[in-house]
Amino acid sequence: MARICCALLLSLLLLLHSPAACGAPPQPRGTLCRTKPTDLVFIIDSSRSVRPHEFEKIKVFVSRVIEALDVGPNATRVGIINYASAVRSELSLQGPQSKAALLQAVRRIQPLSTGTMTGLAIQFAISRAFSAAEGARGSAPNFKKVAIVVTDGRPQDGVQDVSARARAAGIEIFAIGVGRVDMGTLRQMASEPLDEHVDYVESYSVIEKLTHKFQEAFCVVSDLCATGDHDCEQVCVSTPGAYRCACRDGFSLNSDGKTCTACNGGLGSALDLVFLIDGSKSVRPENFELVKKFINQIVDSLEVSDKQAQVGLVQYSSSVRQEFPLGQFKSKKDIKAAVKKMSYMEKGTMTGQALKYLVDSSFSAINGARPGVPKVGIVFTDGRSQDYISDAAKKAKDSGFRMFAVGVGNAVEDELREIASEPVAEHYFYTADFRTISKIGKKLQMKICVEEDPCECKSIVKFQTKVEELINSLQQKLEAVAKRIEALENKII
Repeated sequence: MARICCALLLSLLLLLHSPAACGAPPQPRGTLCRTKPTDLVFIIDSSRSVRPHEFEKIKVFVSRVIEALDVGPNATRVGIINYASAVRSELSLQGPQSKAALLQAVRRIQPLSTGTMTGLAIQFAISRAFSAAEGARGSAPNFKKVAIVVTDGRPQDGVQDVSARARAAGIEIFAIGVGRVDMGTLRQMASEPLDEHVDYVESYSVIEKLTHKFQEAFCVVSDLCATGDHDCEQVCVSTPGAYRCACRDGFSLNSDGKTCTACNGGLGSALDLVFLIDGSKSVRPENFELVKKFINQIVDSLEVSDKQAQVGLVQYSSSVRQEFPLGQFKSKKDIKAAVKKMSYMEKGTMTGQALKYLVDSSFSAINGARPGVPKVGIVFTDGRSQDYISDAAKKAKDSGFRMFAVGVGNAVEDELREIASEPVAEHYFYTADFRTISKIGKKLQMKICVEEDPCECKSIVKFQTKVEELINSLQQKLEAVAKRIEALENKII
């Protein structure tokens, strides 16, 4: 009987050591959401500024969006317009609508390689692509009409009036700009709200990263969590036609409805934090202002003082410039003011040189670093480094610094992973668009805190201790019983 009790108690201990014991199990993901029947037309720019290998990237993006749709004559129908100086219908809404046929049609598209008549292409969509003769179902109230325009330059004709006519005709327009596109043109084309209908990527090499957005845009039913975590830090919970974020046991949902709090010490714990910011020319002045807001967003979550958080800031391009060292400013207000005054360097991208500076100088005592206080570095970059980063990245982590890597646009994900601390998945972040870096800021606010007891399963820990004490007591009793049995056996013999 005693051995059975021991076995049961050991089983309890094994159960308590499992990850689910300190929190709710991950939410099961249901079936992928179904898309509302839509007449969808892609309007893709193949002007001479779009190189052949870049055009292939557009085709990959279009294919990925199609793969996520429920396509068919009674579901979503897909059409494709290819334009440059002239307009070519590559696929009409009444064409073959099986997924295989659509993907094959995409693979056959060839670039036109002439001018950029975007207005003409939108007019073609109104008069031809979305006409009943071409298979559009505009008269049926249950069917949406959607156009996705992909372009990389300034159009040679007007787009404002024709886009207004398209929207008035019930066509919802998404505008995707690449590289040196004119942002004003994108806003003239897109439907309201512009934040949801205008997207920008630095190059065609990262356009595929927008696929997830359009998968969500066309999703209307049931399990929205099946298409992604929607920036929920821990748990995404689906509700009919919507979703909400939740937290595991031992954590509470913050006021933003996305992130969770689990820190005893919180962001008020002692911390030396240095931002290493890419100021290269590819960032652009307007995006550099967004980077400064990103820095101040994180600063807002800190308790700044001599005994709590200290903040330093370093900017780099072809050279490295310390904006201010750790401890120079004693309040959030002063730190944020200094960040706002930071001027844009606008040159190259020497990330390796900047990492070396972080290791050798930023976290040194002469620059305000405190012995025994956790050191955190946040590296922000938008492109490939022009020098070697491996040695400096390794030295930073070997020195015990906790390194976060944040990449935007053309940032190379392999480099971000190399910079990031373990576990890498929790220490590197990427977004295609500078306008969405505030979402990364929210996640970083929680991750940089110094966690004293991240799980806080106090009752379980107490119970586990009690079980261990019982096992030790039972083992001692069993040993005593065994000795008595042995003694009795000796007397009988």
